Amino acid sequence: MRCELRTFLLTFKFALLIIFLPNQAVTPTNLSVGSDSGHNVSFFFLSVPSGAYYSEELKDVGAAGRMIVLNTNLYYDSNSLTANMKDPGDQFQWLEDQLNNANLKGEKVYIVGHVPPGYFEKKRDKPWFREEFNKRYIEIIQKHHRVIQGQFFGHHHTDSFRMFYSDSGTPVSSMFIAPGVTPWKTTLPGVENGANNPGIRVVEYDRQNLQVFDIVTYYLNLTYANKVSPRWEKEYRLTEAYQIPDCSAQSMHDVVKKISNDSCYLQKYYKYNSVSYDLEACNKTCRVDHVCAIREVDFNKYKECVKTESSSIRHMFELTVLFIVMPVYFFTFDL
Repeated sequence: MRCELRTFLLTFKFALLIIFLPNQAVTPTNLSVGSDSGHNVSFFFLSVPSGAYYSEELKDVGAAGRMIVLNTNLYYDSNSLTANMKDPGDQFQWLEDQLNNANLKGEKVYIVGHVPPGYFEKKRDKPWFREEFNKRYIEIIQKHHRVIQGQFFGHHHTDSFRMFYSDSGTPVSSMFIAPGVTPWKTTLPGVENGANNPGIRVVEYDRQNLQVFDIVTYYLNLTYANKVSPRWEKEYRLTEAYQIPDCSAQSMHDVVKKISNDSCYLQKYYKYNSVSYDLEACNKTCRVDHVCAIREVDFNKYKECVKTESSSIRHMFELTVLFIVMPVYFFTFDL
Protein backbone atom coordinates (compact mmCIF):
# COMPACT_ATOMS: atom_id res chain seq x y z
CA MET A 1 0.00 0.00 0.00
CA ARG A 2 2.90 2.37 0.68
CA CYS A 3 4.06 2.05 -2.94
CA GLU A 4 0.61 3.00 -4.22
CA LEU A 5 0.45 6.00 -1.87
CA ARG A 6 3.90 7.16 -2.97
CA THR A 7 2.91 6.90 -6.65
CA PHE A 8 -0.29 8.82 -6.03
CA LEU A 9 1.44 11.61 -4.12
CA LEU A 10 4.13 11.97 -6.78
CA THR A 11 1.57 12.05 -9.59
CA PHE A 12 -1.03 14.30 -7.97
CA LYS A 13 1.21 16.58 -5.94
CA PHE A 14 -1.45 19.15 -5.07
CA ALA A 15 -4.41 16.82 -4.53
CA LEU A 16 -6.08 16.22 -1.19
CA LEU A 17 -5.58 12.56 -0.34
CA ILE A 18 -8.47 10.97 1.58
CA ILE A 19 -7.81 7.52 3.07
CA PHE A 20 -10.41 5.26 4.60
CA LEU A 21 -10.04 1.83 6.11
CA PRO A 22 -10.87 -1.32 4.07
CA ASN A 23 -11.85 -4.48 5.91
CA GLN A 24 -8.69 -6.29 4.72
CA ALA A 25 -6.39 -3.63 6.21
CA VAL A 26 -6.66 -5.01 9.73
CA THR A 27 -5.39 -8.20 11.28
CA PRO A 28 -7.33 -10.41 11.72
CA THR A 29 -9.29 -9.51 8.56
CA ASN A 30 -12.67 -7.80 9.09
CA LEU A 31 -12.14 -7.21 12.82
CA SER A 32 -12.22 -3.54 13.82
CA VAL A 33 -12.94 -2.80 17.44
CA GLY A 34 -15.27 -0.07 18.57
CA SER A 35 -12.94 1.53 21.11
CA ASP A 36 -9.25 2.09 21.72
CA SER A 37 -8.84 -1.18 23.61
CA GLY A 38 -5.44 -2.33 22.44
CA HIS A 39 -6.76 -4.49 19.60
CA ASN A 40 -6.11 -1.83 16.96
CA VAL A 41 -3.29 -3.60 15.22
CA SER A 42 -3.46 -1.98 11.80
CA PHE A 43 -0.88 0.67 10.92
CA PHE A 44 -3.82 2.81 9.88
CA PHE A 45 -4.85 3.37 13.48
CA LEU A 46 -1.48 4.95 14.14
CA SER A 47 -2.15 7.83 11.77
CA VAL A 48 -5.80 8.72 12.46
CA PRO A 49 -7.82 9.27 15.64
CA SER A 50 -9.16 6.32 17.60
CA GLY A 51 -11.84 4.53 15.62
CA ALA A 52 -10.33 5.36 12.19
CA TYR A 53 -12.95 7.96 11.28
CA TYR A 54 -12.39 11.67 10.76
CA SER A 55 -13.48 14.71 8.78
CA GLU A 56 -11.51 17.05 6.55
CA GLU A 57 -12.43 20.57 5.54
CA LEU A 58 -12.45 21.14 1.78
CA LYS A 59 -10.66 24.47 1.53
CA ASP A 60 -10.16 24.90 -2.21
CA VAL A 61 -13.82 25.00 -3.23
CA GLY A 62 -16.15 27.95 -3.57
CA ALA A 63 -18.65 26.66 -1.04
CA ALA A 64 -18.02 25.62 2.53
CA GLY A 65 -17.41 21.90 2.22
CA ARG A 66 -16.35 18.94 4.29
CA MET A 67 -15.34 15.33 3.65
CA ILE A 68 -16.64 12.93 6.32
CA VAL A 69 -14.67 9.69 6.40
CA LEU A 70 -16.33 6.72 8.12
CA ASN A 71 -14.96 3.42 9.35
CA THR A 72 -17.92 1.24 8.41
CA ASN A 73 -15.97 -1.92 9.18
CA LEU A 74 -17.39 -1.28 12.66
CA TYR A 75 -20.82 -2.17 11.26
CA TYR A 76 -19.73 -5.10 9.06
CA ASP A 77 -21.66 -8.30 9.80
CA SER A 78 -18.40 -10.27 9.63
CA ASN A 79 -16.96 -8.19 12.47
CA SER A 80 -17.70 -10.18 15.62
CA LEU A 81 -15.97 -7.65 17.90
CA THR A 82 -18.77 -5.08 17.54
CA ALA A 83 -21.70 -7.51 17.48
CA ASN A 84 -23.18 -6.45 20.83
CA MET A 85 -22.37 -2.75 20.72
CA LYS A 86 -24.99 -0.04 20.21
CA ASP A 87 -22.60 2.53 18.77
CA PRO A 88 -19.12 1.10 18.08
CA GLY A 89 -16.46 3.72 18.65
CA ASP A 90 -19.25 6.30 19.22
CA GLN A 91 -19.10 6.85 15.47
CA PHE A 92 -22.86 7.31 14.94
CA GLN A 93 -22.97 10.06 17.56
CA TRP A 94 -19.89 11.65 16.04
CA LEU A 95 -21.50 11.53 12.58
CA GLU A 96 -24.66 13.18 13.92
CA ASP A 97 -22.53 15.91 15.49
CA GLN A 98 -20.60 16.46 12.25
CA LEU A 99 -23.79 16.80 10.21
CA ASN A 100 -25.44 19.09 12.76
CA ASN A 101 -22.36 21.33 12.77
CA ALA A 102 -22.27 21.32 8.97
CA ASN A 103 -25.86 22.52 8.90
CA LEU A 104 -25.11 25.32 11.38
CA LYS A 105 -22.04 26.43 9.39
CA GLY A 106 -23.76 26.22 6.00
CA GLU A 107 -21.43 23.44 4.86
CA LYS A 108 -22.16 20.76 2.29
CA VAL A 109 -20.58 17.36 2.85
CA TYR A 110 -19.50 14.19 1.13
CA ILE A 111 -19.59 10.95 3.10
CA VAL A 112 -17.09 8.24 2.17
CA GLY A 113 -16.45 4.77 3.54
CA HIS A 114 -15.64 1.21 2.57
CA VAL A 115 -18.35 -1.31 3.48
CA PRO A 116 -21.75 0.05 2.35
CA PRO A 117 -25.15 -0.49 3.97
CA GLY A 118 -27.85 -2.56 2.31
CA TYR A 119 -27.52 -5.79 0.34
CA PHE A 120 -25.03 -7.16 -2.18
CA GLU A 121 -26.67 -7.05 -5.60
CA LYS A 122 -24.99 -10.25 -6.80
CA LYS A 123 -26.19 -12.46 -3.94
CA ARG A 124 -29.77 -12.40 -2.73
CA ASP A 125 -30.31 -11.79 0.99
CA LYS A 126 -26.65 -10.95 1.61
CA PRO A 127 -26.41 -7.80 3.77
CA TRP A 128 -23.16 -6.09 4.76
CA PHE A 129 -24.19 -4.24 7.94
CA ARG A 130 -25.73 -5.74 11.03
CA GLU A 131 -29.43 -4.90 11.01
CA GLU A 132 -29.42 -2.42 13.90
CA PHE A 133 -26.46 -0.53 12.38
CA ASN A 134 -28.09 -0.50 8.95
CA LYS A 135 -31.26 1.02 10.40
CA ARG A 136 -29.36 3.71 12.31
CA TYR A 137 -27.35 4.72 9.26
CA ILE A 138 -30.49 5.12 7.14
CA GLU A 139 -32.14 7.24 9.82
CA ILE A 140 -29.14 9.58 9.93
CA ILE A 141 -29.12 10.03 6.14
CA GLN A 142 -32.87 10.72 6.10
CA LYS A 143 -32.52 13.28 8.89
CA HIS A 144 -29.53 15.17 7.48
CA HIS A 145 -29.90 14.67 3.73
CA ARG A 146 -30.07 18.40 2.99
CA VAL A 147 -26.38 18.89 3.78
CA ILE A 148 -25.20 15.66 2.11
CA GLN A 149 -24.21 16.11 -1.53
CA GLY A 150 -22.90 12.61 -2.13
CA GLN A 151 -22.00 9.27 -0.57
CA PHE A 152 -19.12 7.23 -2.00
CA PHE A 153 -18.36 3.67 -0.92
CA GLY A 154 -16.63 0.53 -2.19
CA HIS A 155 -16.06 -3.03 -0.93
CA HIS A 156 -18.06 -4.78 -3.67
CA HIS A 157 -15.49 -4.32 -6.46
CA THR A 158 -18.61 -3.83 -8.59
CA ASP A 159 -20.10 -0.67 -10.09
CA SER A 160 -23.48 0.07 -8.54
CA PHE A 161 -25.40 2.60 -6.47
CA ARG A 162 -27.97 2.77 -3.67
CA MET A 163 -30.99 4.98 -3.11
CA PHE A 164 -32.23 6.61 0.08
CA TYR A 165 -35.82 7.81 0.36
CA SER A 166 -37.85 9.81 2.85
CA ASP A 167 -40.66 8.07 4.71
CA SER A 168 -43.03 9.45 2.07
CA GLY A 169 -40.99 7.94 -0.77
CA THR A 170 -39.16 11.03 -2.02
CA PRO A 171 -35.57 10.37 -3.17
CA VAL A 172 -33.29 12.27 -0.77
CA SER A 173 -29.80 10.86 -1.33
CA SER A 174 -27.84 8.38 -3.39
CA MET A 175 -24.73 6.35 -2.68
CA PHE A 176 -22.26 5.53 -5.44
CA ILE A 177 -20.43 2.22 -5.05
CA ALA A 178 -17.15 2.37 -6.92
CA PRO A 179 -15.60 -0.54 -8.81
CA GLY A 180 -12.27 -1.82 -7.55
CA VAL A 181 -8.86 -1.44 -9.12
CA THR A 182 -8.19 -4.98 -7.88
CA PRO A 183 -9.48 -7.64 -10.33
CA TRP A 184 -11.40 -9.53 -7.67
CA LYS A 185 -13.66 -12.56 -8.01
CA THR A 186 -15.95 -12.85 -5.03
CA THR A 187 -15.58 -15.89 -2.81
CA LEU A 188 -19.18 -15.77 -1.60
CA PRO A 189 -20.81 -19.16 -2.26
CA GLY A 190 -23.55 -19.20 -4.86
CA VAL A 191 -22.42 -16.10 -6.75
CA GLU A 192 -22.14 -16.60 -10.50
CA ASN A 193 -20.00 -14.36 -12.69
CA GLY A 194 -18.62 -12.50 -9.68
CA ALA A 195 -15.43 -11.15 -11.28
CA ASN A 196 -14.63 -7.65 -12.49
CA ASN A 197 -12.21 -5.73 -14.64
CA PRO A 198 -10.18 -3.08 -12.80
CA GLY A 199 -11.92 0.28 -12.76
CA ILE A 200 -11.36 3.82 -11.54
CA ARG A 201 -13.69 6.78 -11.69
CA VAL A 202 -13.52 10.54 -11.89
CA VAL A 203 -16.27 12.47 -10.12
CA GLU A 204 -17.15 15.83 -11.65
CA TYR A 205 -18.77 18.29 -9.26
CA ASP A 206 -19.81 21.91 -8.94
CA ARG A 207 -17.16 23.69 -6.87
CA GLN A 208 -19.74 26.25 -5.71
CA ASN A 209 -22.11 23.81 -3.98
CA LEU A 210 -20.43 20.36 -4.26
CA GLN A 211 -23.32 18.98 -6.32
CA VAL A 212 -22.17 15.94 -8.29
CA PHE A 213 -23.07 16.48 -11.92
CA ASP A 214 -21.30 13.56 -13.59
CA ILE A 215 -19.12 10.49 -13.07
CA VAL A 216 -16.75 9.04 -15.67
CA THR A 217 -15.51 5.47 -15.24
CA TYR A 218 -12.31 4.16 -16.81
CA TYR A 219 -11.35 0.50 -16.99
CA LEU A 220 -8.64 -1.94 -17.93
CA ASN A 221 -9.81 -4.82 -20.11
CA LEU A 222 -8.05 -7.87 -18.65
CA THR A 223 -8.62 -10.01 -21.74
CA TYR A 224 -6.95 -7.40 -23.95
CA ALA A 225 -4.21 -6.79 -21.37
CA ASN A 226 -3.33 -10.49 -21.20
CA LYS A 227 -3.26 -10.86 -24.98
CA VAL A 228 -1.67 -7.55 -25.98
CA SER A 229 -0.82 -5.00 -23.27
CA PRO A 230 -2.53 -3.11 -20.43
CA ARG A 231 -4.58 -0.17 -21.65
CA TRP A 232 -6.83 2.08 -19.59
CA GLU A 233 -9.79 3.44 -21.52
CA LYS A 234 -13.07 5.23 -20.92
CA GLU A 235 -15.92 2.85 -20.16
CA TYR A 236 -18.82 5.28 -19.82
CA ARG A 237 -20.05 8.66 -18.67
CA LEU A 238 -23.00 8.34 -16.30
CA THR A 239 -25.22 11.11 -17.70
CA GLU A 240 -24.72 9.91 -21.28
CA ALA A 241 -25.26 6.23 -20.51
CA TYR A 242 -28.55 6.75 -18.70
CA GLN A 243 -29.71 10.01 -20.32
CA ILE A 244 -29.98 12.06 -17.14
CA PRO A 245 -29.06 15.73 -16.53
CA ASP A 246 -26.91 15.19 -13.42
CA CYS A 247 -26.24 12.78 -10.54
CA SER A 248 -28.78 14.15 -8.07
CA ALA A 249 -30.97 11.84 -6.02
CA GLN A 250 -33.90 12.51 -8.35
CA SER A 251 -31.82 11.70 -11.43
CA MET A 252 -30.54 8.47 -9.90
CA HIS A 253 -34.12 7.58 -8.97
CA ASP A 254 -34.93 7.97 -12.67
CA VAL A 255 -32.07 5.58 -13.46
CA VAL A 256 -33.60 3.01 -11.10
CA LYS A 257 -36.89 3.26 -12.98
CA LYS A 258 -35.13 2.85 -16.32
CA ILE A 259 -33.19 -0.20 -15.13
CA SER A 260 -36.36 -1.68 -13.65
CA ASN A 261 -38.63 -1.12 -16.66
CA ASP A 262 -36.39 -1.12 -19.73
CA SER A 263 -34.39 -4.23 -20.63
CA CYS A 264 -31.91 -2.19 -22.69
CA TYR A 265 -30.98 -0.06 -19.70
CA LEU A 266 -30.92 -3.14 -17.48
CA GLN A 267 -28.39 -4.91 -19.72
CA LYS A 268 -26.30 -1.75 -19.99
CA TYR A 269 -26.22 -1.40 -16.19
CA TYR A 270 -25.38 -5.09 -15.79
CA LYS A 271 -22.44 -4.77 -18.16
CA TYR A 272 -21.08 -1.80 -16.23
CA ASN A 273 -21.70 -3.59 -12.91
CA SER A 274 -18.79 -5.95 -13.64
CA VAL A 275 -16.76 -3.16 -15.31
CA SER A 276 -17.48 -4.74 -18.71
CA TYR A 277 -16.16 -8.12 -17.61
CA ASP A 278 -19.41 -10.11 -17.54
CA LEU A 279 -21.10 -9.72 -20.92
CA GLU A 280 -23.86 -12.25 -20.30
CA ALA A 281 -27.50 -11.15 -20.12
CA CYS A 282 -29.17 -10.30 -16.82
CA ASN A 283 -32.23 -12.56 -16.59
CA LYS A 284 -35.45 -11.92 -14.64
CA THR A 285 -34.07 -13.26 -11.36
CA CYS A 286 -30.91 -11.21 -11.81
CA ARG A 287 -33.08 -8.13 -12.41
CA VAL A 288 -34.89 -8.65 -9.11
CA ASP A 289 -31.61 -8.97 -7.19
CA HIS A 290 -30.10 -5.81 -8.65
CA VAL A 291 -33.19 -3.59 -8.66
CA CYS A 292 -34.14 -4.45 -5.08
CA ALA A 293 -30.57 -4.01 -3.80
CA ILE A 294 -30.34 -0.59 -5.46
CA ARG A 295 -33.78 0.67 -4.48
CA GLU A 296 -34.19 -0.69 -0.96
CA VAL A 297 -31.34 -0.28 1.53
CA ASP A 298 -33.69 -0.99 4.44
CA PHE A 299 -33.74 -4.68 5.36
CA ASN A 300 -37.53 -5.09 5.60
CA LYS A 301 -38.23 -3.10 2.45
CA TYR A 302 -35.61 -5.10 0.56
CA LYS A 303 -37.27 -8.38 1.54
CA GLU A 304 -40.67 -7.02 0.54
CA CYS A 305 -39.25 -5.86 -2.80
CA VAL A 306 -37.79 -9.30 -3.54
CA LYS A 307 -41.09 -10.92 -2.61
CA THR A 308 -43.17 -8.55 -4.75
CA GLU A 309 -40.88 -8.58 -7.79
CA SER A 310 -40.49 -12.38 -7.66
CA SER A 311 -44.28 -12.80 -7.46
CA SER A 312 -44.58 -10.60 -10.54
CA ILE A 313 -42.21 -12.92 -12.41
CA ARG A 314 -44.23 -15.99 -11.41
CA HIS A 315 -47.45 -14.26 -12.46
CA MET A 316 -45.99 -13.39 -15.86
CA PHE A 317 -44.82 -17.00 -16.27
CA GLU A 318 -48.29 -18.33 -15.46
CA LEU A 319 -49.88 -15.98 -17.99
CA THR A 320 -47.37 -17.03 -20.62
CA VAL A 321 -48.14 -20.70 -20.06
CA LEU A 322 -51.87 -19.94 -20.17
CA PHE A 323 -51.59 -18.14 -23.50
CA ILE A 324 -49.59 -21.03 -24.93
CA VAL A 325 -51.95 -23.75 -23.73
CA MET A 326 -55.30 -22.07 -24.38
CA PRO A 327 -55.14 -21.95 -28.21
CA VAL A 328 -54.33 -25.66 -28.28
CA TYR A 329 -57.30 -26.36 -26.01
CA PHE A 330 -59.78 -24.40 -28.14
CA PHE A 331 -58.43 -25.85 -31.36
CA THR A 332 -58.98 -29.35 -30.00
CA PHE A 333 -62.51 -28.40 -28.81
CA ASP A 334 -63.54 -27.18 -32.29
CA LEU A 335 -62.58 -30.49 -33.84
